[in-house]
Amino acid sequence: MRLLERMRKEWFMIGIVLAIAGAKLEPSIGMNGGPLKPEITVSYIAVATIFFNSGLSLNTEELTSALVHIKLHLFIQIFTLAFFPAAVWLFLQLLSITPINEWLLKGLQTVGCMPPPVSSAVILTKAVGGNEAAAIFNSAFGSFLSDRVKIKDSHRDNSLLHS
Repeated sequence: MRLLERMRKEWFMIGIVLAIAGAKLEPSIGMNGGPLKPEITVSYIAVATIFFNSGLSLNTEELTSALVHIKLHLFIQIFTLAFFPAAVWLFLQLLSITPINEWLLKGLQTVGCMPPPVSSAVILTKAVGGNEAAAIFNSAFGSFLSDRVKIKDSHRDNSLLHS
């Protein structure tokens, strides 16, 4: 009985482990063009569903009160988009003197500069009883800021190509 209770409580982590094990056993199911069509389902349907479900579970007062916590949002955005990438860069400087493959280091640098995925930020915050409204706002806002930086960089790169 205790095992069943524990499994009910830890359903999300068990699901993650099962999904990883399934992906290891049969990776072709989740590949682009595979039966799950992740290029469509993950990019559009999953993210929209998570935001929709999260929005349904919030009442207007929670969302409004979360929006006025400017210091919280500022801290989260600075930590996510400035401090963490800088910490990863410093860590990579240490790793660069080891025999680790250069492309692995470049991959770690790229991942270290990306905002957390919206879906996991919201789901994990909800799972631990955190401020879900703040998580939704910061995930969406962080992704928006990151997209603006990418767009600005791509315009700069294009202008460099044409000059």
